[in-house]
Amino acid sequence: MLSDLEFERYRKQLNLPEWRKAQQMALKNASILVVGAGGLGCGALPFLAAAGVGSLTILDADVIELSNLARQVLYRTEDVGASKALKAAEALQALNPTIAIQGIAVNLTSENAATYVAQHDLIIDCTDNFKTRYLINDTCVEWRKPFIYGAIHAWEGQFAVFHPSGPSYRKLFPVEPSPQEIPACDEVGVLGVLPGIIGLLQAKEAIFYLAGFESPAQKSLMTFDLRDMRLSSFTL
Repeated sequence: MLSDLEFERYRKQLNLPEWRKAQQMALKNASILVVGAGGLGCGALPFLAAAGVGSLTILDADVIELSNLARQVLYRTEDVGASKALKAAEALQALNPTIAIQGIAVNLTSENAATYVAQHDLIIDCTDNFKTRYLINDTCVEWRKPFIYGAIHAWEGQFAVFHPSGPSYRKLFPVEPSPQEIPACDEVGVLGVLPGIIGLLQAKEAIFYLAGFESPAQKSLMTFDLRDMRLSSFTL
């Protein structure tokens, strides 16, 4: 059930004709694992918490660096040196005290992936490396869990919803690229709004998926170019 406080908190979205108590309850009863609390995670997490996702678990072993702050807007200058996962959880709990949030300062590994993935309804890939992304995919395939992929490079980003009844990320990209083929943000650079936009779109896809709404990203790889604001889709 939704409390009076929750009805008031989510009143604006509950006023949508297509968004009723059933959709809000679907969010409240859902548990999401967000792997990565960097640029993509900082774009996705506030809107997942604000929308009323009942349980959020954040995995990230990194600490906050000064160079993160131009794009990772959950953190403050005084947070430099602190755990991303713990500080993100603290900020989100302040945003919405009615939901359960857990920040865990570890990375997803082959040893713990099954444990974390099995415990959640939906996984959101907010990582910045291919090794973890393929691990997320393979574990989700094994446990038949949906996951929402997001990635950025320079001025472009992409995202998609991979679900048990459709093709997997590994089917789309069978060969894991080397670090030399696709260099990291530290080498090519990134404008902070790009991971924010892609992370926000990942949050939107998570909300749509949990609420039972259809979306092009559930059947396509979506790509976004920041320079000309072009959003394209490629059917999976």
